[in-house]
Amino acid sequence: MFWLAVSVLAFLYVFVKMVIVVPERDTCIKERMGRFEKILSPGWHFLYPFIDRVAYTQEMREQVLDIPPQGCITRDNIQVEVDGLVYLKVVDAHKASYGIENYRRASVNMAQTTMRAEIGKISLDKTFTERESINESIVREIDKASDPWGIKMMRYEIKNITPSAKIIDTMEKQMEAERQKRAEILLATADKEARIALSEGERQEAINLSEGEKVKRINESQGKAKEIALVAQATASGIKRIAEAIQKPGGDKAVKMQIVEQFITELGNILQSSKVSVVPGQLANIKGFFQGIGEVSKQMGGNKTE
Repeated sequence: MFWLAVSVLAFLYVFVKMVIVVPERDTCIKERMGRFEKILSPGWHFLYPFIDRVAYTQEMREQVLDIPPQGCITRDNIQVEVDGLVYLKVVDAHKASYGIENYRRASVNMAQTTMRAEIGKISLDKTFTERESINESIVREIDKASDPWGIKMMRYEIKNITPSAKIIDTMEKQMEAERQKRAEILLATADKEARIALSEGERQEAINLSEGEKVKRINESQGKAKEIALVAQATASGIKRIAEAIQKPGGDKAVKMQIVEQFITELGNILQSSKVSVVPGQLANIKGFFQGIGEVSKQMGGNKTE
């Protein structure tokens, strides 16, 4: 029984050594007598006991490696701490096994070195605005260096860029000054625009007032001209009617009577308002005055008839 048990155990040991199952996510490197023999893809594989062995097992999925924080000096001599993530994938299991001792550690060190170099090429302000270009540069440089390792650098992402506390305080003061500057510029621009708008309004108001005054004067002058024309027409019409009335029988006597009445009325007004008594020195002159008026009326009537 003892020997049977030993035989069973030996058989199981040999069977385990002969059969290997490679998972879907891995690729194995088989060596025979210490030399590379074959790359084992996912599935069942048989090995010769004590001759063949699985020397390396490589992860074929995309891997994420954390890049620890490290100090970097920017182009303007400011120290910042930068950390990130690197995404890589094994594309050649043979090179990943025999091309380098540990491609993960090598990739991390290469990412740190390249990141320091790229940060040193730009100023502090650009490190916050040009992350994408920094990531692309790091991926490009690492990808060229890692080609002999059988890995492909997929992408690199900067997680944090942290300046020192003193630099952060200085940046906050700078940003505050910049915001204050922008506010003052906006206020000055608004005041300028308000003054321009006010002056334009005053100018337009003055133009409107002058235009209104001009139209007013034109209207007044046109109204006065029309009034004068109407008065002239009315006066001419009245004179014409008077002349026509004088030409009629008894018209000259009526004119004389009207003039005498008007003379007497005006003379009475003068005598009432004057403190000095006025007595005609020569009554004959008054008689001659009325006779002269009669002659004038006759002449006007004779001229109208002609």
